[in-house]
Amino acid sequence: MASGANQQTQALAKPDFTEAQASALVESVFGLKVSKIQPLPSYDDQNFHVHISRTKDTADGPAECVLKISNTEASKNPDLIEVQNCVIMFLKAAGFPTASVCHTKEDNMMSLVSVDNGSGTRSHLLRLLTFLPGSPVAQTPVSPRLLYEIGRLAAKLDKTLESFHHPKLQSLHRDSFIWNLKNVPLLEKYMDALGQNGNREIVEQVIQLFKKEVVTKLSHFREYQHSPGPHVE
Repeated sequence: MASGANQQTQALAKPDFTEAQASALVESVFGLKVSKIQPLPSYDDQNFHVHISRTKDTADGPAECVLKISNTEASKNPDLIEVQNCVIMFLKAAGFPTASVCHTKEDNMMSLVSVDNGSGTRSHLLRLLTFLPGSPVAQTPVSPRLLYEIGRLAAKLDKTLESFHHPKLQSLHRDSFIWNLKNVPLLEKYMDALGQNGNREIVEQVIQLFKKEVVTKLSHFREYQHSPGPHVE
């Protein structure tokens, strides 16, 4: 997506574990026997769809999981991953169809592993979540009803999260995070990824309009801030 120095930075940060290595991590860290494993799409982390072999010790456990290996930058901030896990558990308890967080053999929600890639040692946080079957929205025919349901779910999600508190919640606030909607102008550095795509002009217009109509008024918009609260378990 990025080019030049930015692309090199992302390439160095993104994990590049083989399927065999990922399978070994699931077994050594989470104590689960893998029967099948395959890579899943990812942006700057690495994901694997893992099928678990049933044994007498894991008969009540999940049959399918997702192994998530965080990039080197995110792995330097375990508080961020901890809060993400707690949000998942909070939403699960609130009745949302979210994944469940699987614990390590030491009963932790994540584990830090270090690997030597030949040019130095890199550390990655990894966690295991239960797999949620279904069809991605991108592969589903769009209809007014579907769009309504997505909007309804987003509103319900936002409303529910108003009551979520965590002492490390501030770790989610990353000013240069491109997935933060107020950081739309940061996408300009990735315009080369579009080449001469016919949508490039539209994207450029949207970014310029955002800078003119939104950025200049950001101080007037409500940005929800959570106050520190009890740790969510």
